[in-house]
Amino acid sequence: MASARKPYKRALIKLSGEALAGDLKFGLDPHILNYIAGEVAAVHRAGIQSAIVVGGGNFIRGETFSVEGGIDRSVADQMGMLGTLMNSLGLQSAIERQGIEVRVQSAITIASVAEPFIRRRTLRHMEKGRMVVLAAGTGNPFFSTDTAAVLRALEIEADVLVKATKVDGVYDSDPKKNPSAKRYDRLSYTKAIQDRLKVMDQTAFTMAEQHKMPMIVLDFHKPGSLLDALTGGQSGTLVGEENE
Repeated sequence: MASARKPYKRALIKLSGEALAGDLKFGLDPHILNYIAGEVAAVHRAGIQSAIVVGGGNFIRGETFSVEGGIDRSVADQMGMLGTLMNSLGLQSAIERQGIEVRVQSAITIASVAEPFIRRRTLRHMEKGRMVVLAAGTGNPFFSTDTAAVLRALEIEADVLVKATKVDGVYDSDPKKNPSAKRYDRLSYTKAIQDRLKVMDQTAFTMAEQHKMPMIVLDFHKPGSLLDALTGGQSGTLVGEENE
């Protein structure tokens, strides 16, 4: 029997850009956008303060584009940051249709469409009952949006970081290749490192471990899983909390 979990008061939600493309594989799928808006709106209505970091892989992946296109990595990553900004604006509009105030804050200066990321302003928005979508990663090339998610989670003093994926947790092997793969309900950082379980990229994972930031890896395509995980339910795999 899985051990009980606790509810959280403040969360950082990490969404991949690819998730927003849905079956289109590229760009923004309006049906997926509205679905995501409904899921995060349910979290907000439950009284949980939340901010969202979204990737840009549905438009461009900087590292891949640099290697395959021969474009300078810094430039390719900056193009990726603009992709996250497009996703963030789409999310803002979709969530606002749910009746929730949303602010987009960007790590790069683009004043006509988004506020600059200012930690105290982010905290104030959440305290006033607004959701915040954090765009452009860290604002620096060579850092993934996974790393940005951990960084922002620490900066806003989140209780937990949720990595929303297409898989319902962390497994001891690839469940697509091994039907007998075991899904973890809880997982320590130590075991994840020892068993070389890929939860996030190494930079992001190391930062989360060092600062003891718990995270939940879950299947965002399962309706209600996000709210369940943040209110003490068993959805996904809980990594790094009360396991060391």
